Amino acid sequence: LIMETHADMTHDEFQKVVSEWIATARDPKFNKPYTELVYQPMLELLAYLRANGFKTFIVSGGGIEFVRPWAEQVYGVPPEQVVGSSIKTQFEMRDGTPTLFRLPQVNFIDDKAGKPVGINAHIGRRPIAAFGNSDGDLEMLQWTTMTGGSVRFGMIIHHTDADREYAYDRKSEFGRLDKALDAAAINNWTVVDMKADWKEIFLEK
Repeated sequence: LIMETHADMTHDEFQKVVSEWIATARDPKFNKPYTELVYQPMLELLAYLRANGFKTFIVSGGGIEFVRPWAEQVYGVPPEQVVGSSIKTQFEMRDGTPTLFRLPQVNFIDDKAGKPVGINAHIGRRPIAAFGNSDGDLEMLQWTTMTGGSVRFGMIIHHTDADREYAYDRKSEFGRLDKALDAAAINNWTVVDMKADWKEIFLEK
């Protein structure tokens, strides 16, 4: 949908659209900007990892050009450390100005089996730890942890708190967590139950 509606825009035009949407859009359930509905434990973990010498990345099935404009402000993750899906772009001179513009063609889907491929292409090394919350993260967790030689960590966040957030897992149409939940037990990945394990859900204001 984004590919079709935002094709033929320049890179800068699309960045402006994203920035304006992030600044004005509100979640219908909580009536808050999406930038305020950021998981507090996630921010604490990112800060802890960076304080101890780790480099942190966002690996999203969403569009890379959609995530990059606000990832650093919200998560402390700079644009070059965002991996995501993309459409094809093309360079040309327009009225004497060097310009990148978006084509109505898929370039790469960074989901499921695409996530390890995207990580390898963008980062060039296997992660030490990976964190996910759906079956779309299964292959990323497998690729991160199921290797010999060194210790690596996998974690799944299980959305179980319908009151403070949302609850979904095996039968959900969106964000399904089924195969990855079964794989967690087999591969000794840590499963965090949001309702039971998180004292705070969203970014504290």
